[in-house]
Amino acid sequence: MKVKNILMFAAITASMFVLNGCKDFLDQEPDKILTDDQIFNDAVMIKSVLANYYGRMEGKQWGQRTKDGDGSYSMTILDEAARCDGGPDTRTEFEDDRWRTYDYEFIRDLNQFLSGVRATTALDASEQQRLEGETRFLRAWVYFCMGRGLGGMPIVGDEVFSYETGMDISTMQIARSTEAELYDYIISECTEIADMLPTEPTTNAARATKWAALMLKARAALYAGSLANYNNKMANPITTPGGEVGIPADRAQGYYQTALEAATAVINSGVYTLMTDPNDPGQAFYNAINVKSGNTEVIWSCDYKYPGKTVEFTKLNIPASHAEDIDRCYGGPILNLVEAFEYTDNRDGTIKIQEANGDFVFYDEPEDAFANKDGRLWGTVIYPGAEFKGTEVVLQAGQLIKNNGAWETLVSTQDSKDENDLTITSVNGPIANNNQYVNKTGFFYRKFMDETSLASTRGRNSELWWPYFRIAEAYMIACEASFELGNQADAVKYINVIRDRAGIQPLESVTLDDIVRENRVEFAFEDHRYWDMKRWRLADKVWNGVANDPNAQQWALYPYRVNAPGDPNDGKWVFIKQQVNTEPYPRYFQMKNYYNFVDLTWVNNNPKFVKNPYQ
Repeated sequence: MKVKNILMFAAITASMFVLNGCKDFLDQEPDKILTDDQIFNDAVMIKSVLANYYGRMEGKQWGQRTKDGDGSYSMTILDEAARCDGGPDTRTEFEDDRWRTYDYEFIRDLNQFLSGVRATTALDASEQQRLEGETRFLRAWVYFCMGRGLGGMPIVGDEVFSYETGMDISTMQIARSTEAELYDYIISECTEIADMLPTEPTTNAARATKWAALMLKARAALYAGSLANYNNKMANPITTPGGEVGIPADRAQGYYQTALEAATAVINSGVYTLMTDPNDPGQAFYNAINVKSGNTEVIWSCDYKYPGKTVEFTKLNIPASHAEDIDRCYGGPILNLVEAFEYTDNRDGTIKIQEANGDFVFYDEPEDAFANKDGRLWGTVIYPGAEFKGTEVVLQAGQLIKNNGAWETLVSTQDSKDENDLTITSVNGPIANNNQYVNKTGFFYRKFMDETSLASTRGRNSELWWPYFRIAEAYMIACEASFELGNQADAVKYINVIRDRAGIQPLESVTLDDIVRENRVEFAFEDHRYWDMKRWRLADKVWNGVANDPNAQQWALYPYRVNAPGDPNDGKWVFIKQQVNTEPYPRYFQMKNYYNFVDLTWVNNNPKFVKNPYQ
């Protein structure tokens, strides 16, 4: 039996694959199995297949994501947020296959489509070139997602393998590339396709452009440079004898230079700009990620559109006080992240909760503890007293009362009041129990939370997109590459563009610690943190598995309102730091976690497939 090259797709609807909002791209709804000839003799059908592939990218967010309940959970795995949806998460170690990607089925589909696009006469030359560029871009993205977790992978090029009964399958068994070869391939592909793609942004950034290709090139080169640099600075570099894992140190500078050139090309094009508002940097940052209309920052996204293709993140994580349906409070940001955001005039972002003598710090309003913070904090996190959808989000764990002259806390059940009708514990919490639908951390998400009416209902959900690339990343890549190339002046220039948008003080010099922190706060919840910590070889140092460690342990901040009539602090607010009760164990990243373990079935099917270190 021979496997035929047939592109099969059933009942594909335009509403499932919202690419650019243009009817001419998705104006046919194939409802049956079609042969190659039927597809590639019809321009509309060709574009429908490409639409299908973009739609399939929704399920290929290998990492943090906002889609479905697993997406909400994905935000709580690191040191950014914690679970609030019930009993304790006993996680401490990272899985051997955490966010592992292996998708040669999709690569084969793309190669099959690419072959048809190149041969068709149904498209004019410019459209044919564009579709080839888009297909190769999606393929390069898949390779990148595989490589960042597994290292070097088999590169099949444009080959479309077909199996016929009795044939020698060893001809289809391809050895893994070296890690450097895989990154070189991605960079080369992006270089070749950049000029095949349009330079004008597409509606909702849903289709690849020249700038998306250059961003992937820049990110891939930066990752490769980091691996060549920092892996080789380890006491025992992680490598395999054939180079499937491990990039030679002497390649680092070349990769950094490639990353710098690609990132600055995007910046200097002027096509995308940071969204700024000196009077309200928090709102400007929220808009840069969450608002599609008039957006000048997002370069490529996974778009969502009601009906048919929506995302549940808002529904699952909305504060109880603002919920429109039964779902709410599945997760919440943690103090670890909140304190990474600087104050405008103080780089130490620690929230002051105690005086030097151990007394409480009393605040007139809960949000005063977060006054003069980096504007990105407001755009990322709903902290106590902040507004969402125009009304305050009350977070109150309990009351601080006086008993025989000593302060003590009074807590109760969710949405409870005392005999004087004063709130004891808010409907939002936080509460350190195992109940669902109540916050456990003292903070809610704001990034990726949709303010649109009905966006938190099961019947509708949210249309907020998932940005893969933003212009802010181009600045941070340019900053980091310049720093690694020894150009402090340019590193300072690029990082200060980002910091100026946030409303915080400029830097006069840049260190790696500065870059690590800036990436953390700029791209929180955007699927950068995990991969950054791995490529810098910092993950095992920060997530060290040590109980009560300030970084490895997840921390909450609980607000209490003072109820002490006659005391000068009556009606004020205090905060108490404590471990997140649903996350009792510290995060523990081991050396084996720098590369995913290879599935042994891959080795059984392909004996040339070398296993990764520590297996």
